[in-house]
Amino acid sequence: MSTPTTGRVDEVMLRSPIVLEESVSVDEVRTVFASTHVHMVLLTPTGRVGEPLLGTLVRDDLAAAEDAHGDALPHARLAGRTVGIGLLADDVRRSMQAAGQRRAAVVDADGVLLGLLCLKHHGGGFCTDAGVASRRAERRADPARTEAVSRPPGT
Repeated sequence: MSTPTTGRVDEVMLRSPIVLEESVSVDEVRTVFASTHVHMVLLTPTGRVGEPLLGTLVRDDLAAAEDAHGDALPHARLAGRTVGIGLLADDVRRSMQAAGQRRAAVVDADGVLLGLLCLKHHGGGFCTDAGVASRRAERRADPARTEAVSRPPGT
């Protein structure tokens, strides 16, 4: 079932996206991207929601840095990958579809990371925290897999 696209971004965003600390290496990010369910990694100073967003990474960012093995942050970007918290979800959904984009970091006016918008493949709604949690639980039950998760603010 799709999430509604009416209301504001803060009503449909994921509140526990994958967030890594700014010092993460390209190799560590590649390991996170080994999960087919991970499409965007968010970077903050210590890897937590509630901190300034320093950059976002998608697989294509690392494909361009095929031989890179150092810090991932220089390969990250913000331009075109963030949306404001108070925008209307349906307006953002249409903009994301027009741009061919399925992920956008949600930030406040100061650039603090608040969550992630994850447009479902069919484009009719957004991924939910419950759906993501369910998939993460399934992967954790498989000892051959590892899962990167963000730490809540203040932990």
